[in-house]
Amino acid sequence: MRQYALKIPILIIIVLLNGISQEGYAQRRSKKKALQTEKSEQVTTGLQQEALVAEGMKFMMKDEPVKALPLFEKLIDEAPLNPTGYYLTAKALLEINQVEEAFVASKKAYELNKDNDFYAQQLAELYAKKRKYAEAAVIYETLIKKSPENIQYGLELAAIYVFNDEFDKAIRTYDILERALGVSEEITKQKQQLYLRQNQLEEAIAEARKLIESEPEEVSYQVEFAELLIANDRTMEAIAPLEEAIRINPDEAQAHVLLADIYRKNGNIEKCNQELKIVFANPNLDADPKIRVLSGYLSMLKTSEENNDALLLAKQLMDTHPGVSKVHVIYADLLMRNKRKAEARDAYVRAANLDPSVFEIWGAILQLDGELNQPDSLLAHSEQALEVFPNQGMFWYSNGMAHLINKNYKESVSSLEESLKLVGEQNEMVPYIYGQLGDAFNGLGDHAKSDASYELSLKANPENDHVLNNYSYFLSLRKEKLDLALKMSGKLVKLYQNNPTYLDTHAWVLYTMKDYKRAKEYLEMAMKDSTAVSGTIVEHYGDVLFKLGEHDNAVAQWKKARSMGETTELLDKKIATGSLHEQ
Repeated sequence: MRQYALKIPILIIIVLLNGISQEGYAQRRSKKKALQTEKSEQVTTGLQQEALVAEGMKFMMKDEPVKALPLFEKLIDEAPLNPTGYYLTAKALLEINQVEEAFVASKKAYELNKDNDFYAQQLAELYAKKRKYAEAAVIYETLIKKSPENIQYGLELAAIYVFNDEFDKAIRTYDILERALGVSEEITKQKQQLYLRQNQLEEAIAEARKLIESEPEEVSYQVEFAELLIANDRTMEAIAPLEEAIRINPDEAQAHVLLADIYRKNGNIEKCNQELKIVFANPNLDADPKIRVLSGYLSMLKTSEENNDALLLAKQLMDTHPGVSKVHVIYADLLMRNKRKAEARDAYVRAANLDPSVFEIWGAILQLDGELNQPDSLLAHSEQALEVFPNQGMFWYSNGMAHLINKNYKESVSSLEESLKLVGEQNEMVPYIYGQLGDAFNGLGDHAKSDASYELSLKANPENDHVLNNYSYFLSLRKEKLDLALKMSGKLVKLYQNNPTYLDTHAWVLYTMKDYKRAKEYLEMAMKDSTAVSGTIVEHYGDVLFKLGEHDNAVAQWKKARSMGETTELLDKKIATGSLHEQ
């Protein structure tokens, strides 16, 4: 139902004023033998009423209905049988949203003069506002009989029928209007919706065809017809109107998008690609429909060649819409499929710079920073993420990790403790946070807090390999709680029998406990995979050999370790003196 502005055109004001004057003069004519003074009083009264209307209308036109209302109410007091006062009072009351009071006044105006179209239409609209659609329909039906040429009455009546769920009556009303006006886009689309609401698809399709026949070269009608078919699972029938739309306008991007989507769903990648290339090169089409089609396209990719085609399309989309965050996300996702992690991370960063409000994008960036072993990037990006999401424990965890890697132990502890506070004690990340806190406190030399953190981590997850490894290794370096260190490292190598680092840790615990033969066995197991052996493992092997009396072989291993890196500060001294030096 249309909502009309309550300003009254000048023509209507003149009609209302004339109504008042004519009523005054009619009263004067009915009193043929009245005295001249009485006639003069009646004229004065009529002029006073006209003045009230005019003054009130000035306020209405200035959007000051509150000031107009008492003037119209005074008009009712002075002429209680004149419908004009009630009509105008209802207008003012509607402006200040007093619908019930407006309804009472409007109904009175209509009862006093049912032949006035303005009064009738006002009351019909108020009935509709009160959802009394049947009463509103009766008035509009009467108005149409009086003025069949008034198209607006027909539109309002049809709308009333729709509101009252009388769809057949609404359609018949639209049919009458259509015969008077010819085929109209507004009416046809209204009828389409009504047919669809009644599950009368063929009738809705017939309306779409009728609209196309009325203007065969109108591209939007062809596309809308195709969309109607697609929405109702008649996808293959949609190809013809889409191809016709492209014939009319080869740059009709939406038609290409819909065709690409149809080909994608039918597994025709080649044709889908052809359409997408046309679409993505068109800067006049919004990014959203392109993103929707490309996202669906990604779900059907199978071969590396298809992945490469998709990557080219995404790159084209990114070049066409460089300012749309989602475009960079799709490009990054495809780069991840192709294992191009550094480029993917950079694309996610561009997306985050365009729209920093998406939590998942920051999560992807921080994960890739970690996988790429770039602590400086991890630190910078986690700080950016925390500016937007200061209450996200995972981002504090990433920040703490970055500080830990950079040996900023104090800052690491602060961030990790904030992370722990935010994620809550039941979160699955708790054992990992405590594990990193153990490392950070160890870096600060606070062994009591370090050990306590490791214990809490293992309590939450007794098989946390990171903690089993670091806790046992640090205890061996401190030569404290060696039985506990041996138990943890022993458990570790049972869980991970082929991990060189964990085998080295267990060997070093055995070395600290002076069990050199068993330490040698585990170090040799660690050195079987030459690609995973570090300089630390080889140096430890040299230390064990020295303890077992194999001094020349020990020096050879130390020299080998020096060429590999990741060794202790004492290595050069060991090589120079040919003897073992320990911290």
